[in-house]
Amino acid sequence: MIYFDEQKQVFHLQGNRFSYQMKIVDGVLMHMYWGSRLPSCDGDCLFTLAGEAASFDLPFNRRPREVPTQEKGYFGRRALDIVNSQGDDVLSLRYESHIIFSGKKALAGLPSSYTETEEEAQTLEITLADTFLNIQVVLSYTVFRDLDVLARSMRVINNGPDAVTLKDLQTAVCLPYDQYEAIHLKGGWAKERQAMRTPLPMGHFTIQSRRGASGHENNPFLALVKPETTEFSGEVYAMTHVYSGSFSASADVGMDLAPTMMMGFCPDVFSWQLNPGETFQGPEALLMYTKDGLNGLSALSHPFIRRHICRGYWRDRPRPVLINNWEATYFDFNAEKLYNIAKKGAEIGCELFVIDDGWFGKRNTDNCSLGDWVVNENKVEGGLKKLAERIESLGMMCGLWFEPEMVSPDSDLYRAHPDWCLHVPGRERTQARQQLILDLSRKEVQDYIIESVSAVLRSAPISYVKWDMNRNMTEGFSCVLPPRQKMETQHRYMLGLYRVLGEITARFPRVLFESCSGGGGRFDCGILCFMPQTWTSDDTDAAERVKIQYGTSLLYPCSSMGAHVSAVPNHQTGRSTPFLTRCHVAMGGNFGFELDLNKLSDEDLQCAKEAVAMVKELRGTMQQGTYARLSNPMTNGGSAAWQFTDQERIIVCIYHHQAAANQPPQSIRLTGLEEDAVYHDEAHNLTCSGAALMGMGLPLPYMRGDFKTLLYCFRKIS
Repeated sequence: MIYFDEQKQVFHLQGNRFSYQMKIVDGVLMHMYWGSRLPSCDGDCLFTLAGEAASFDLPFNRRPREVPTQEKGYFGRRALDIVNSQGDDVLSLRYESHIIFSGKKALAGLPSSYTETEEEAQTLEITLADTFLNIQVVLSYTVFRDLDVLARSMRVINNGPDAVTLKDLQTAVCLPYDQYEAIHLKGGWAKERQAMRTPLPMGHFTIQSRRGASGHENNPFLALVKPETTEFSGEVYAMTHVYSGSFSASADVGMDLAPTMMMGFCPDVFSWQLNPGETFQGPEALLMYTKDGLNGLSALSHPFIRRHICRGYWRDRPRPVLINNWEATYFDFNAEKLYNIAKKGAEIGCELFVIDDGWFGKRNTDNCSLGDWVVNENKVEGGLKKLAERIESLGMMCGLWFEPEMVSPDSDLYRAHPDWCLHVPGRERTQARQQLILDLSRKEVQDYIIESVSAVLRSAPISYVKWDMNRNMTEGFSCVLPPRQKMETQHRYMLGLYRVLGEITARFPRVLFESCSGGGGRFDCGILCFMPQTWTSDDTDAAERVKIQYGTSLLYPCSSMGAHVSAVPNHQTGRSTPFLTRCHVAMGGNFGFELDLNKLSDEDLQCAKEAVAMVKELRGTMQQGTYARLSNPMTNGGSAAWQFTDQERIIVCIYHHQAAANQPPQSIRLTGLEEDAVYHDEAHNLTCSGAALMGMGLPLPYMRGDFKTLLYCFRKIS
């Protein structure tokens, strides 16, 4: 998979359907090519560099370097920015050595993609060096045998006598000259990951988060596509970050009109003092290329995230159908009320009951007790163990909500340790949601979270944890770091969080952990390394969720999305949608309920029971099958269609947003089927070939009323 032509000085990284090539020119590592698969290094004869007479610019500003830095007249954005002890930021990196080996190494202190056997991947490490500063930069490239994803990372080693300051660290890749459009996932609370597509400007395009989390506003994902690219065809170049903190993703279009994509730290909130003898490990970026459009991108990223990012006991297991009490009760509950909701859930086949916020400390409102992870026996009479065992007696697992990274000013923890939160001495501590953020850069704070959460999980039969994080960083500085290192706080926080998550998930390997951050405010590959699913959004309105789940699915698999049926009128939008529609939309992720089943009509309760039975029958296909988007709600008036496919089954959901009179006949074409195979849908009495389903498509009946859905389930019969 990885070759080095010593005569040509060319590295060729070769997947099943992509190639990535670099060339050493006068000691400088140049980027040659990233795109569809090449059979060999023969493209070397086509590779040219800008000459001295090419323009007024110096050649270095126009050459596609693998690691752009400040030297010899380079004026673009740098992939690595280091200020040395002399006060300048000149960095001249030259090739020193390389090694190629089977498998993949873990990254020190950071989550990353992984392999289970050495045969699954091959890794190239190239060492570059600045001999004047005595700094080494090790570039790591991993090609995976089964999936066309390239994992890249960088570590910096200070072998010199003086400390240096890292100001920025990015993974950079040059694209061929062409016209491009940028696709990114924009949003906010309750409207996460709205898919945006815009022409790439002839200058600088960037999305970023300074929030201390990957954030609601922008997701660490950027794709550049040709204008003609659709869901089903066209070139896509995409990058994402295996990191959960502040980030920057950008595309620079320079003088030669060829864009350079970058993914890395947000330089506004990052700095790192690297002392003599120390090594700094940067986060991993994932690069994906396809000629098969946006569904082709998802066909790469979904199985890769499922197999090489998510891990542990629940990675490949069917995710349980759950019921969560939050929108049913909020803080107003006792043990009996919770048990009655769980009992009704058991009657319709639910497998997991989740006790949300309010079970600990003196937590009857959201203004106290975060950090005091002790059961409130005035509400949970008899203790957590008794209630969890009662729920287990119903044949269900029991889960708990936590928000371990936060502290309430009105809490025993804060009164004992007021300096444990992120803050600037002498300045007001900005509260959000009446809470502050614990300083996870400090080991004693990490240890407190590990031990206090572990004590609760040991005290009762808990099988699931919803790990919430409900605000972003203000005054995001640690009071124990010296002034020159204050800007290290955000990254040190992430390193501390990853240590906490690593310790707890290792102690409780059979617990299913689900990430949450005010809904989907920290939905990224870094957090998925510890928790195989994320609460997609606090907005549970079915009409809104169609758009949120559509955008999320561009990169992330449906098995990573928590999706629940909630009450109407919806608590976020006030909209009422049919119960069956809410069920069908929630089947686009990990299915559950967020309401009081005891308050449903007999008709809706029966619908819920049938939906649970259907999810149990179909979830293997929905959680592990190939997902494709058939209709885009962002451009189709809110209507959408999507498809799940495995070897034996095709599931198609069609969501119709608003009814209109005198609609012309419409159909939805399926994708990825065997043309000569015959498929049968028993519920709709349809039998036809794969060619017909892809060519003619499913005819859509006229649907009266808004927010209606159709669900088809085809089995391959020959």
